[in-house]
Amino acid sequence: MKKKPREYYIIDGYNVINSWPELMKLRGDLSEARDRLIHMLIEYGAYEKYNMTVVFDALFTEDEEHIEVINSHFDVVYTGRGETADSYIERRAYDYVRRGSEVHVVTSDGAEQSMVLGAGAYRHPSREFYRIIKRAKKELQKGYLDRVKLPVSRNEIGNNLDAATMAKLDALRKKK
Repeated sequence: MKKKPREYYIIDGYNVINSWPELMKLRGDLSEARDRLIHMLIEYGAYEKYNMTVVFDALFTEDEEHIEVINSHFDVVYTGRGETADSYIERRAYDYVRRGSEVHVVTSDGAEQSMVLGAGAYRHPSREFYRIIKRAKKELQKGYLDRVKLPVSRNEIGNNLDAATMAKLDALRKKK
């Protein structure tokens, strides 16, 4: 049986930061907001088994494009001089769709949504994606944390030994 290829998610980083309530509070510290977003997306991508790319604009910088590979299924892109996150996302979505991959783009930018739909990708508004991530986090907690059961009684070695062995050990203990 052929394994289904992973779906690709491409996320417009600053668009999401400016849409999600817990990240909007951090707009004064964009580094912290980016780190929190990346952490949430890594967790979600690993849980759902998606390939994920989050893209941040670096339009007004003199730097070249910079890609941080977090793991084999997650990377962070800082666009280079003169390139917007939107143009990078459109290009990457088009490339993946052309290769036959299922692609999802997360942005609330209406023009961007139209472009990726035209390329054959799916689109998710940032706020809708926030609800999807929150729901997945609850499922993750329920599925894994609710199953943890502590033992009702102590597990002592004496419970697993026969009477003769216990008697010998007890005699050794009392010989001191």
